Amino acid sequence: MASNQNTPRAVLWDVDGTLVDSLEYHWLSWREALAEEGYALTREQFLSTFGRRNDEILRAYFGDDITPARVTRISLGKEEAYREMVRSRGIAPLPGVRRWLHQLKADGWRQAVASSAPPLNLDVILASLGVADCFDAIASAEEVERGKPDPQIFLAAAAKVQTPPARCVVVEDAPAGTEAVRRAGMRSVGVLTTHAHLEADLVVRSLDELDGAAFASLLDS
Repeated sequence: MASNQNTPRAVLWDVDGTLVDSLEYHWLSWREALAEEGYALTREQFLSTFGRRNDEILRAYFGDDITPARVTRISLGKEEAYREMVRSRGIAPLPGVRRWLHQLKADGWRQAVASSAPPLNLDVILASLGVADCFDAIASAEEVERGKPDPQIFLAAAAKVQTPPARCVVVEDAPAGTEAVRRAGMRSVGVLTTHAHLEADLVVRSLDELDGAAFASLLDS
């Protein structure tokens, strides 16, 4: 037990649906980008692919024969539109996020972003929230070959903060994310922001519901 106390502890944060609720900005920017391609995106289609990598999303809509150049072009336009919405309209942290980020930092936890979002999006969100100094590292979609539920993104984030997977707790809001956490050998807090049900070690409707020892208790159990 003493050796565990000397081993680093880390919290790895997904972004959309955990740090912020940016679903509406994503919906509007995807709808606009695909309309320019002559594709009428439905809300149901959007929700069924939300949280996945852009290349996976576009293959789901256009089929596997969509060219890499077209994927890149549509993605760049969509993400710039998304970032402009964040910059111009602002974005707020979800309940409990700011308190937990600062408490975990004060308690000596290492913290990293582990997100399927592009790095520029992450930079804009963290700058808008004013919490960039709470994080020791960022792992983004461009650094891994496979998206969730593959555990690559979480293993990459853990490596960046030099923390063993068994000493990591991940905050997630999507089934593919919590499955990736399980495969990575980490513990999970599932936040019911965008889904009605999650398979996670601890499930809450809001991070405000967690007591002060919640993260530590997950590693001790």
